[in-house]
Amino acid sequence: MLEILHMLRRGKELEMTTSSHIGRSIEIARDHLAAHPEAARYTDLAASAVVEDGLRCRVDGAAGETIHTDMTAAVGGGSSAPSPGWLTRAGHASCEATLISMRAAELGVRLQRVEVLVDSESDARGILAVDDDVPPGPLTSRVRVRITAHGVEPRLLQELVEWADRYSPISDMVRRAVPVSVEVESVAGALP
Repeated sequence: MLEILHMLRRGKELEMTTSSHIGRSIEIARDHLAAHPEAARYTDLAASAVVEDGLRCRVDGAAGETIHTDMTAAVGGGSSAPSPGWLTRAGHASCEATLISMRAAELGVRLQRVEVLVDSESDARGILAVDDDVPPGPLTSRVRVRITAHGVEPRLLQELVEWADRYSPISDMVRRAVPVSVEVESVAGALP
């Protein structure tokens, strides 16, 4: 699967963003995985966060990506970058939008616009350990989709959104209890 993902990421060799290209790429990947199911499981590329200053973090990816996060001044941050929670919602929104576009390309549906808004409701007592009965993460999450495609039945657009939500890796991760392990390499002692 990683080979396919790397192949699809090489923008110089493939013309990107056309609906027919997207649909064909998905068909190639799906056919390959059907013929070689052993290639389907892989380890996702890691993200490494380092605290730079106060609550500001730099997050680096294995392929050279870099983003920054920070917290609001209300909890001691500098508000210099999006919070990790906002980036989670941003990832969720873009994942849904991407899957809608992928499915539309597969079906030959030409979309004029796809806009996905993800928000959530949280209780700050959880993250600040004020009340152990309050979870630190969001209490609820909501996905709102605005989708436009001229000459396409509203029911088909609804089905595109439902399909995307069903197969979105981030929607799945948010809904399903994904096992998480935490490993600590060093607890005590001064850093060199």
